[in-house]
Amino acid sequence: MDKVDKSAISHIFIQSRPILALFAKEPLPGAVKTRLTPPLSADQACRLYQTALMETAALFCTLDLTVVICYAGRRAWFAQAFPDLPLLPQVEGDLGARLQAAARELFTAGKGPVLFAGSDSPDLPVALVQQALAALQDSPAAVIPCTDGGYALIGLRSPALELFSGIPWSTPQVLPATRAQALALGFALYETDCWEDLDDIASLRRLVARSPQSQTARHALAELGDRL
Repeated sequence: MDKVDKSAISHIFIQSRPILALFAKEPLPGAVKTRLTPPLSADQACRLYQTALMETAALFCTLDLTVVICYAGRRAWFAQAFPDLPLLPQVEGDLGARLQAAARELFTAGKGPVLFAGSDSPDLPVALVQQALAALQDSPAAVIPCTDGGYALIGLRSPALELFSGIPWSTPQVLPATRAQALALGFALYETDCWEDLDDIASLRRLVARSPQSQTARHALAELGDRL
């Protein structure tokens, strides 16, 4: 596993802005967006994923946040794709273990808050992100729920690492289990309105209809129009 560049990670805390940890995989055919294959080919799904990842990163970089790429794959690919952003390698284990490790690392030198997101909601409204961030002034944790039972973003005011324990990841029970875990820890999650992940061909069609001007929708229409 790549070593953590401590100087780069520590440097981000010179700034007083909240941290947004964007979890990302290296775009490799057959390793990303597999629920879209079929009807898409592995190469088509990979290109769609890369477009969504780049659009998501660009979106977060427009906000008053310090964006850190928490990556799985070759560091060289991410250094080339995101030359101006700090990079933090993901650890081995399930998503809960990876979130806990990233939270521990990012809270070590800073007071937070820290937000965590993936690249499955490339047209995520800025207003929802800002709402979740504002809620962290008073709430220990905030989420942007997804209609599939998960969440597009979760934010922590302090390192409540247990919030990521015992969660049945990649199931419709992610959000209900996270709510239950928060209550067990003595607090309630703040929840914004729901949004939608890009998981399968039906959700891709809805994204294109909902946000036709997004880069991901334009890419889908240009390359995959006959599949939509």
